[in-house]
Amino acid sequence: MEITASMVKELRESTGAGMLDCKKALTETDGNMDEAVNWLREKGIAKSAKKEARIAAEGLTNIFVDGNKAVILEVNSETDFVSKNSEFIEMIDTIGHAILKNGAKTLDEALALKVDDGTIADLIIAKVAKIGEKLSLRRFTYLEKEANQEFGAYLHMGGRIAALTVVENASSEIAKDVSMQAAAMKPQYVFKEDVPADVVAKEREILKEQAMEEGKPEEIANKMVEGRLNKFYKEVCLTLQDFIKDGDLTVEKYVANNGGKIIKMIRYEVGEGIEKKVDNFAEEVMNQVNGN
Repeated sequence: MEITASMVKELRESTGAGMLDCKKALTETDGNMDEAVNWLREKGIAKSAKKEARIAAEGLTNIFVDGNKAVILEVNSETDFVSKNSEFIEMIDTIGHAILKNGAKTLDEALALKVDDGTIADLIIAKVAKIGEKLSLRRFTYLEKEANQEFGAYLHMGGRIAALTVVENASSEIAKDVSMQAAAMKPQYVFKEDVPADVVAKEREILKEQAMEEGKPEEIANKMVEGRLNKFYKEVCLTLQDFIKDGDLTVEKYVANNGGKIIKMIRYEVGEGIEKKVDNFAEEVMNQVNGN
């Protein structure tokens, strides 16, 4: 039977599943709409699709290292309770090792990787159906290092924060110290040069306004701005931060004193940048009482 665009559209509207999944369901069931719906339900796709609008801002980060390759990732769930679920943790391990082995660079590439009897996307859908919450591979970074470089991996707060560092001509212990610094002090950038020009301009504007409001002449205000801007750089740039184990050194100087330099750092914190839904429990109860 020919599967038309209108049939695919109808199935998508009734289940919320993606167009490709709907087309496959109709093909597998010879165009029978009811059987196609059941096919999607059996695969967990319909249930997963209905949860897509939900907010998943909890979950875990993790880091996987094998020789000269490493992956840092974040996988989200709707509740912190699920992040302690053994199946959820096992799923993260499967995803991380698959990305590490295959060197995927994008989310699309990662989701298409083969694991067990399907893909990572299929695995996530199956776990959504079983666990009952929206789950998602939010982001990851795959890195490869040179022979004279070392990885430093550090997980904080049970995996809520992960930091992965690459240093050159220094030990993995030094690299881990840098990752611990990043986890604790939350730098937004690695180097001063990484701070976007528009961010610097906006900060300079705010600092100038603050100085002027203090009643300083413009010439003095401009000098104050540059001094305060240096303080801003020290707060947001990893290399310029005071090293937490020795406040007399910057992080950059600490690594240099040990013969190396920082090449790269990636820090993930679960749910950062995701607008979380704030539930009003009393309102929810009243809506149920009133039948809304």
